[in-house]
Amino acid sequence: MSKHRAPLQTDDNTGFGFNRALYGKRFLTPDGRPNVKLAGLRTWERLSWYHTLIGMHSAHFLAIIFGSFILFNILFAAVYLTIGIDHLSGIEAKTDLEMVSNAFFFSTQTFTTVGYGRISPTGYLTSFVASFQAFCGLLYFAVATGLFYARFSRPKAFVRFSKNALIAPYKDGLAVMLRLAPYKNNSLTEAEIKVVLAVAPKAGTSDLNKFYSLPLERSKIDALFSSWTVVHPIDELSPLADMSIEEIRNTEMELIVYLKAFDDTFSNTVVARASYMTDQIIHGARFSVIHRKSTNRGETVVDISRLHDYELTELKEPVTVSSS
Repeated sequence: MSKHRAPLQTDDNTGFGFNRALYGKRFLTPDGRPNVKLAGLRTWERLSWYHTLIGMHSAHFLAIIFGSFILFNILFAAVYLTIGIDHLSGIEAKTDLEMVSNAFFFSTQTFTTVGYGRISPTGYLTSFVASFQAFCGLLYFAVATGLFYARFSRPKAFVRFSKNALIAPYKDGLAVMLRLAPYKNNSLTEAEIKVVLAVAPKAGTSDLNKFYSLPLERSKIDALFSSWTVVHPIDELSPLADMSIEEIRNTEMELIVYLKAFDDTFSNTVVARASYMTDQIIHGARFSVIHRKSTNRGETVVDISRLHDYELTELKEPVTVSSS
């Protein structure tokens, strides 16, 4: 038995182009970053060092901060050695290694403006280099402190998405599901989510990319303190309604997820994004339960380590919905 439905409306406000030949394999990377590379500009023109340092992984950021500190002091130590070690009074070095290490540690003491006093510059040139290095050190630590604070205070959603989206049994049919949960002790309220389905044209056709805003069982919740399973029922309003399970499995598509919420701590709106390609959509599975009650305090425990866990289940072919 088939049903009739109105033609589906595409979403033309995604910001992505429709010509598949001009785009890469996916629109967003798995962690939600735009899968776009700028060209036609010099490297320093297309890269913002501030945005790069603020957005990079913490380990990379710390490596750059400490690495640049060491590099600066090696360069200044080389300048002092070039001028001559006799222009640094207080050095007692018998070997070349001791001279190099003394010059390096004098450089770090000058760069940080600590200046213990055991070694001091003599002569105009060495004193000028030491003064210039102290000035550079003040600027360096001002910038480093600002970057540390900006990274520490930057509003961030701290939300983790499941590694896979699922096509699971839902009521009398099927639904596309994904799961997310906050993983810090922040408080998110007025959470709102949007899921866009990008469908690539079939091989050998001149069709363009098609984008559909998927109707969700629930697109807004008052508070996001626990996990949230986002559900798109495959019914007469779904762009997947006319497709069999096998057709869905073999169609090149991408689920693009946008989350927006208000963070009480930052008193600001935070956002998060995620993306799932066809091979990241598991057919015939449902998410495992990750909630339990604590045994001692009566609290609700959300096991974030099980956010990605799912259990296989049997799928039944949904009723075909005619578009006529």
